[in-house]
Amino acid sequence: MSESQSAYRNILKATSIFGGVQVFSILVSIIRSKIIAVLIGPAGMGIAGLLNATLNLISGFTNLGLETSAVKDISQAKTTTKDNVDRVVSVLSRILFWAGILGAFCTIVLSPWLSQLSFGNYDYCYAFILLGFAVFFKQLATTNTTILQGLREHAYFAKSNLFGNLFGLLLIVPLYYYWETDAIAPAIIVTYLILYLVTTFYIRKLALKKVHLSSGAIIQEGKSMLRFGFMLSLNSIYILIAGYILQIFISHIGNISEVGLFNAGFVIINTYVGLVFNAMGTDYYPKLAVLSGDQQKVNTFVNQQIHVAVLLMAPIIILFIIIMPYMIIALYSVKFLPVIAMVKWGVLGMLFKAVSWSLGYIMIVKNDSALFIKTALLFNSLSIVLNLFGYYYYGLEGLGISSLVYYAIHLLIMIIIARKYYKVFFDTAFKKVFLYSILMCTAVFMLSYIDTNEPLKYGTQIVIFLMALGYSGYQLNQKMDIKGAINQFLNRKK
Repeated sequence: MSESQSAYRNILKATSIFGGVQVFSILVSIIRSKIIAVLIGPAGMGIAGLLNATLNLISGFTNLGLETSAVKDISQAKTTTKDNVDRVVSVLSRILFWAGILGAFCTIVLSPWLSQLSFGNYDYCYAFILLGFAVFFKQLATTNTTILQGLREHAYFAKSNLFGNLFGLLLIVPLYYYWETDAIAPAIIVTYLILYLVTTFYIRKLALKKVHLSSGAIIQEGKSMLRFGFMLSLNSIYILIAGYILQIFISHIGNISEVGLFNAGFVIINTYVGLVFNAMGTDYYPKLAVLSGDQQKVNTFVNQQIHVAVLLMAPIIILFIIIMPYMIIALYSVKFLPVIAMVKWGVLGMLFKAVSWSLGYIMIVKNDSALFIKTALLFNSLSIVLNLFGYYYYGLEGLGISSLVYYAIHLLIMIIIARKYYKVFFDTAFKKVFLYSILMCTAVFMLSYIDTNEPLKYGTQIVIFLMALGYSGYQLNQKMDIKGAINQFLNRKK
């Protein structure tokens, strides 16, 4: 087996580990979303969406991007000694603990203002006070997941995600059943508390040694992760502010139910369709961080990653477009059908995101903070403008269109940056794969707008889906000799 085939297999193996577990996690999320949608409806989901947007915004302000920057520090420490790992982990834990305290304090103190800003009244002050506790537990859980990802503890990371979702579901459903919308804030607290407890269980299995450090030592040793983490946090804050502004805009121009519809569509696009990104990113980022000093290896690894990402995404996108109406009813209820058009456009944009997402990590592992913050400001400003215009003129469907346009522009700019600053170029084989994938996805998307002759429409779409599935399988086999891997596995079993 060649080195290239081995690299492709490792990418697919890591993706399958997280992807497989995430399928179960997503099934849990589907059940949870379905139950919640039935119990509290679009309006209740709109309230939950605004509360979660606030929670994420405050967390983003207070954690200084450490959940991303620290992964790189932990990954690099792992290549040295266990003592270095223990020190980096201890520094991260102390900083994020106090970040959680600060975030909880800010949420509680600002609760009247947050209620007025989000809902136009003071009726939700109590909910925002409770949200402060959720912010604290979220930061603690983030500490644990960052450690697991940085150490590339794939199995523990995946299991904590699965069991955290499962136990959370078992506890929050009764809350929604008995208290309906009054249970939203307590349910958010329970969700992050359970995730913290589950991730702590797996962290303890690593037998990490707690290093006692003075405040001065923590600041001194945490400078590198804090410096770049601050830049990353600015990007996260831009994204969260953009989402927050959009949801408030929708609630004022439209109504709270449309906020709920938007959040439901957002979950479908970024959670169910985007599971490939979550699965890949868990291993891709720390491994790219280790290779960051060798430009040739970075170029090769990025090309391998985008190959696998696009080949996996194309059939998923096509399938989701075909089954979209039935999936929304199954996931939520018939009340959520107005979100179909938004989701179809948004899902199509995921193919462009599959590539730009892979390129975006290069700036992070290179610590190119100045360029990173400039592009972050540009992209998030563009996102706000496109989304506001999209919703104002075309409603929910306009948000899907603006999402597609955004990811297309995002990819174009990232290609220019990757070439100019990092000498990363796409190989010819990938260009062909990307072109064929775009054509197949676009064809199925256009067919979805045909209202007449339903049997012919769905028949053609299914044929294209099978072609995409066969094409992706063939290309992946060419890259990593899947048949040979299966034979090796079977021979070991004998």
